[in-house]
Amino acid sequence: MASSDNKAEAGGTAHMVAALAKALREQMGLTQEELGKLIGYTASAVSAMETCAQPASDKMLVKLEEVLGGGLGVFEKARKWMLLEKYPARFRGVAGLERGAVTISSYATFVVDGLFQTESYAQALIRGGYPAVSDQKREELVEARLARRALFDRAPAPMIELILEETVLRRPFGTWDIMRGQLRSLAEDAQRDNVCLQVLPLDRGLRGSHAGDRGSMKLLVTEDHDHVVYMEIEDQGILISDPPEVAQLAHRYAKIRSQALSPDDSLSLIERLAGEEP
Repeated sequence: MASSDNKAEAGGTAHMVAALAKALREQMGLTQEELGKLIGYTASAVSAMETCAQPASDKMLVKLEEVLGGGLGVFEKARKWMLLEKYPARFRGVAGLERGAVTISSYATFVVDGLFQTESYAQALIRGGYPAVSDQKREELVEARLARRALFDRAPAPMIELILEETVLRRPFGTWDIMRGQLRSLAEDAQRDNVCLQVLPLDRGLRGSHAGDRGSMKLLVTEDHDHVVYMEIEDQGILISDPPEVAQLAHRYAKIRSQALSPDDSLSLIERLAGEEP
């Protein structure tokens, strides 16, 4: 549902798309209702887009390009920037770095890393969060999260590493069926040529050393070969680029990786859990 909150949060790309779509619509002599019929939306949806009460979805941008784009590709080019604006403010900066990264290395301790989430898992996760968000905002967050999966098939392909605490594999969201679907998806992703997925076993702490006790982190090597680390805590995002600090965290990540199960043993565990009944 269109809301004043959306208007307040809409970014520069959303406002640019809204103004351009309205100007091109009027230039073509189309009413909002007529444009809506051409792109498969209601007149109220077109109105909401033009006022940024409900910024254009990715699907709407595709249709706007077909009907109003005139071969210029402006709405097509806007898709990337619109998706970035739909991320929470804390993640927008790192999302841009992730998009062009040559290496992405993540350690996740509570939930599956967003890059690997299925739609159903992401829906359940966001729906159950606090404070609650509107249905429309949830759909936008899920859309933006799923769009990150394009990285798996990007050319040239980045190297993507993920270390999951075993507890992540055993913590369901939504339903057990959703969790099993997420586990099956993880198993499929683990077998990609550019993915290395490992599990840090639940009993690691019994061996006297657990390098991951300080929480999740994401290490990126950017397209310019800069090294950065991103961490989140209670809705706050921290991006670290200072070389000594990055090096220390990279060493900790390497230690966590050395303590995790091998990729083959990790895959076997994920596949076994995916087949278990609760």
